[in-house]
Amino acid sequence: MTPYLEITPSFSIPMAEIEFSYVRSSGPGGQNVNKVSSKAVLRWNLPASPLPDEAKARFREFYPSYVSEKGDVILTGQRFRDAPKNRDDCLEKLREMILKSLEKPKKRIPTKPTRGSVRRRLAEKAKHSAKKELRRPPDFGD
Repeated sequence: MTPYLEITPSFSIPMAEIEFSYVRSSGPGGQNVNKVSSKAVLRWNLPASPLPDEAKARFREFYPSYVSEKGDVILTGQRFRDAPKNRDDCLEKLREMILKSLEKPKKRIPTKPTRGSVRRRLAEKAKHSAKKELRRPPDFGD
């Protein structure tokens, strides 16, 4: 296994920062369900990580249910029946989450309505106003 979890070609996380434990999986599993610990639990300290601060903030914003009060990211993997596959599944989940957090959101550029749309809107308002005006009782100028 490589000593780093590669996120992008220019950014990786040391595997020494990631801690794994194994527990019993939930759900059906046959004869081994109560004696084999194949569910992988990944624990990673987000505040102490080399991730940029703005990416850490986005990570917390996107995935609040995966971050504990102490700041640890806790992921579980139990899709497979053996622990190494579940461990790799956790690492892949973490990699995808970090990739999403590293993406800087595009700045929204507000647009202006076109002249034609403004003209059509004002014409429609005038037409609507005239229709309402015709419904009023006549004013005889008392």
